[in-house]
Amino acid sequence: MDNRYIGERILDEAAIATGVERVAALLNDNYQDAVVITVVPGGILFTADLVRKLTFTIAMDTISCPHTPGDRSNQSTIVFHPTIDITGKDVIVVDDAIESGGTMKRLVEYLSTTYSPKSLAIATLFVKPGRVDIPFRQFYAWEMENDDLLIGYGLPWENKFRNIPFISKLKR
Repeated sequence: MDNRYIGERILDEAAIATGVERVAALLNDNYQDAVVITVVPGGILFTADLVRKLTFTIAMDTISCPHTPGDRSNQSTIVFHPTIDITGKDVIVVDDAIESGGTMKRLVEYLSTTYSPKSLAIATLFVKPGRVDIPFRQFYAWEMENDDLLIGYGLPWENKFRNIPFISKLKR
């Protein structure tokens, strides 16, 4: 792996595991049954770790909206081919992080208005400051202190580095 882009560690593997436990505990306290919709590809690792800690019944699906990390005005096509009817159900949209929040806001508004779930919430490992307002309940473990570009644990740079088992600052 090309380590020249891997900077200071922000969340090591232990902190990520703690974060997964925190988010799972919050969700376990709030749900009996829900549909988990993973934002792919970024949310795959967090979802895999998270759902194994959930104690309530879940169904799973995926959604995507390709974007550049930090892009607040992402207008790319939302790709959702539902395999589960989410109308009238509790839905949790899971991604690795909310960075600028623009893409997540579009995704949850799309799901909410198109499919009329009973409730809709967001679960992420962390959120960044200065993100756009997303008027849906959010469950997360960490709030970052700044808006540094981060890589690892699902977060890419130039479509690489998602497989790093920790989160670090991008070094350019």
